[in-house]
Amino acid sequence: MRPANLLEVALADLPRSAGSPLFERLRESVGQLIRRAPPLHEAARWHTHTIGGAERRFAQPITFTPYASVRPCSARCSFCSENLRKTEGGTPASRLRPASDYFEGLARALRALRGVPLSWSLSGLETSDDADWMLRLLQTLTASESDGPVIEDRVLYTNGAGFAAPQGQVLRRALQRFGLSWLELSRHHHDGAINQTIMRFRPDVAIGDQAVFERTARHLADAVPLRLVCILQRGGVAQPHDVAAYLAWARECGAGTVVFREFSRLDDGYRDNATARYLRAERVSMDALLTACLDDPGVSRGWTLESLTEGYYFWNLHLRTASGLNVVFESADYGAMHERHATGDIYKLVYFADGQLCAGWEPGHDVLLDTRSERALSHG
Repeated sequence: MRPANLLEVALADLPRSAGSPLFERLRESVGQLIRRAPPLHEAARWHTHTIGGAERRFAQPITFTPYASVRPCSARCSFCSENLRKTEGGTPASRLRPASDYFEGLARALRALRGVPLSWSLSGLETSDDADWMLRLLQTLTASESDGPVIEDRVLYTNGAGFAAPQGQVLRRALQRFGLSWLELSRHHHDGAINQTIMRFRPDVAIGDQAVFERTARHLADAVPLRLVCILQRGGVAQPHDVAAYLAWARECGAGTVVFREFSRLDDGYRDNATARYLRAERVSMDALLTACLDDPGVSRGWTLESLTEGYYFWNLHLRTASGLNVVFESADYGAMHERHATGDIYKLVYFADGQLCAGWEPGHDVLLDTRSERALSHG
C-alpha cells in the first residue's frame, strides 16, 4: 500500500494543537492514539496536591524542569524560543543566574512536591555548558527521589557541548548513574557547515565541528538511548531528500530515534522581535513536508506509521523505518499551551534560577512556591 493512501479519515476529537489538515486525516493508518493531555473529568489522570498553602490539580503525566541558566548558551540559534519576549514584559528566564544557594532552594521545592508523580525534563539554556553545575544538579535530583516526587522518566535536552569538553566522560558516566531514560541531542543539519549557519556555536565550542559531533554522539549512544533532534527550517532540513539524508546520517551517529520538529506556533502575546520574525520567515510546514515524504516512495518506502500523540499543546506522529529507526514528526502551539495554563490546572513545572517554582515557562507568573520566601521564614 502506498503511504499516501493511508491518509483517509478525520480524527475529529483532537484538540486545536493537533488540528492540522494532515493529522486530521490520520486514523486507520495509525496503530495507536496516545492522549497525554488528561480529560478534565477523568479523575485517574489528575493528582491533587497541596503546595504553597493551596490545593492544586496536577495533570498526569507532567514534567519538572530545573531551568538551566548558569551561563549564556554555547550556541546562538536564531530560532531559539528562549529569545522570544512576551508583550507584557518581565525578566526572561534566560537572563536569570542562580545564586550560591540555588540547590538548597531546589531541594526545598522538590520536598514540597513529595508524592507527586512526574518526570525530570532537563533543559533551559545548555545544561552541559557548566559541568560542575550539571553534576550537582544530577546529585540534587537523585537525592530528592527518596523524599520528594515520584519519578517516572529522566530526559536531557542538550546541544552536546559539555560532552565534547574536558569533563565529557564524567558527564556521560553521571547520566548512566542517574538512570537517564533518553538523551535528546540537537543537530539541525547533517552537513556540519550548514548546521553551523543555523546553530552558530561560539568559536571555542568543540561540538560545532562535524567530526567532533559525530564522535561525541556515538560515545553518548554507547552510554544512554540517543535521539537526534532536527528543527525544520528553510536553508536546513526542508525537503524530503533532506529528511532521507538526515535519517541515514543519524544511524551512522548511533541514534535510535530521530525527531523532526516544526517551529512552535505563536499566539499574539509575543513581541515582534528578531526571533519572532525569523520563525515567520524561515518556517517549514510540517503538514507539507510530511505529506511530501509520504508521497515520495524513495523516502517513505518501508515506513510504518505506529502512533499519534496529543499533548496539552503539541502533537506528534511516531513511525518506524524499514531499518528499524524510530522517527517522530512533531509540532507545538504556544497559544494552546497558554490556554491550558490559564485554566488554573497544572500542566508543567519549572524551577527558575531566582528560586521560584512556577506552573509554566515565565518567571514571576503562576508561582506555586517561592523558595526565597521559604528561606526567610525558616530563618525568621
